[in-house]
Amino acid sequence: MRKFVLAGAVAFASLSLAACDVDQTEEGEMPEVDVDGGNMPEFDVEGPEVNVDTGTETVEVPTLDVDVDGPDDAAGEPVTGDE
Repeated sequence: MRKFVLAGAVAFASLSLAACDVDQTEEGEMPEVDVDGGNMPEFDVEGPEVNVDTGTETVEVPTLDVDVDGPDDAAGEPVTGDE
């Protein structure tokens, strides 16, 4: 029961605030700020040492033997899908 009352109060407050009409009566202005001094942080970073060598490697590539059997009577004719 308590949950229903709380939910009803929240719904009523939401509807009441949604019905408000707000008009701006004066322009806002940012304050003037004077900043002197300060210090940016400094970092000392050392990256890893990387050695890159160039050279020639021989890679064996297998040869493929592919036999394709096709119909002999349709040699040179395009396939249209109509049979």
